[in-house]
Amino acid sequence: MADGAVTDRNIIRVEGSPREFHRLKILAVLLLPLSMSLMAISAVNVALPTIAEGLGASDTDLQWVLAGYGLSFGVSLIPAGRAGDVLGRGSWFVAGLVIFVLSSLACGLAPNPVLLNIARLFQGLGAGVFSPQVTGMIQQYFTGGGRAKAFAMFGLVISVSVAIGPVLAGAIITAFGPETGWRWAFLINTPLGVLGIVLALLWFPFETERGRRGATAERLDLDPVGMLLVTATILAVMVPFMANSAGTWALLPLAPLLGWLWVRWERRYAAKGGSPMVQLRLFGFPSFRNGMLVSGTMFVGVASTFAVVAIFLQSGLGLTAAVVGLVGLPNAAASAFSSIWSVRYVMEHGRGLVALMLGLMVLGTLSSVGVALLIPHGAPWWLLAGTLMLNGFAMGAVGSANQTLSLQDVPPEHGGAAGGIKQTVERVGAALGNAIVTGVFFAVAPLGWSAGFAAAYLTIADFIALAMTLAILDRRHHRGR
Repeated sequence: MADGAVTDRNIIRVEGSPREFHRLKILAVLLLPLSMSLMAISAVNVALPTIAEGLGASDTDLQWVLAGYGLSFGVSLIPAGRAGDVLGRGSWFVAGLVIFVLSSLACGLAPNPVLLNIARLFQGLGAGVFSPQVTGMIQQYFTGGGRAKAFAMFGLVISVSVAIGPVLAGAIITAFGPETGWRWAFLINTPLGVLGIVLALLWFPFETERGRRGATAERLDLDPVGMLLVTATILAVMVPFMANSAGTWALLPLAPLLGWLWVRWERRYAAKGGSPMVQLRLFGFPSFRNGMLVSGTMFVGVASTFAVVAIFLQSGLGLTAAVVGLVGLPNAAASAFSSIWSVRYVMEHGRGLVALMLGLMVLGTLSSVGVALLIPHGAPWWLLAGTLMLNGFAMGAVGSANQTLSLQDVPPEHGGAAGGIKQTVERVGAALGNAIVTGVFFAVAPLGWSAGFAAAYLTIADFIALAMTLAILDRRHHRGR
């Protein structure tokens, strides 16, 4: 049986190796660090006030605690996905996890804001290195319905981690106190990450990577110019929206030029017999291209959903961070359920399901607007938990279905790069959305907190509706084939 071949059971047998590998164990190891990397984003929102108190951090310092992680995470996804495809995904997964664990330890021990932000940059880098290997290894070791189930678990972990992160961080800070509690919110990643490293070394089929390393030993081609150009393009897009300062907006006009230069280089490099960092033919697969557009547009809206809720409930209504975290729990539970529920429909009705669930997400978002406008007239704030639950159910189904459909035609040997591209588009969309939606919120908030919330959520609904339109067009395209 060929290297990495998947049997009908949950067993992988590798030619030349006496060992058997369990794909469910592989999936469990992949999803643990994925969960940690997502909680490292959402949990920090709760920890920011205590970081400011404990380290004397300025508003700019706190801004970079958030932005630095997302920036290094975003720019490393595509190069890391390419490196994993060429040199072996398991090895790069472990390398990224080692960086993440060490930098999490450094975050927890940081004596000042400068070193904390440097550690956060490396933490994002580590997450960006191992994240595309998750999708790449699912592509490599799972097929058909098994792949759909694996991506359902992928979507479940994303939904639950984002919602649980603030609750867990709030509990840790409450238990250890505001001065040191935020440190333990970072340090908890150390034992979990070490566990992930040990299990990866025990359970991953590294034997499948030996042939790949041998084949590339004579002519290692990682396309460094392509890596430099795509990294510069992503930085030119993300930095202005994440730093949100006057000096950085001058970078934005450079992004189209850098992107054009990157595409030109990749085409020329491939024509000369090189191995480009990104095979541009990936964008020729309608399933990949359209799925990426749907999720990227959706993220422009949904990325700010809970940021707006947190500001509204804490600054507007005076509620605690712990309460804000609890408001999101029904959302997480519904998302977890729908991630698994949707599996049975993905292969036959996936595109219709994505369009339908995006419509449900629009309904949930507009319902939240109605609740916010009624709160000044006596409506209870906790009704938001119910409307957000609609969004959670829709998000869980869309996440798992879209991930499966987007990568279904991508050759497994390009799974890491494709996963990195898709996640990068989503990260860029999230950065753009955070700037737009929170900007709308604060522009309208002087008229009233409920008005600011309503304006922001109407903006979110617009982008979700656009994503729904793209999903409907994608469905019609595939029905006409």
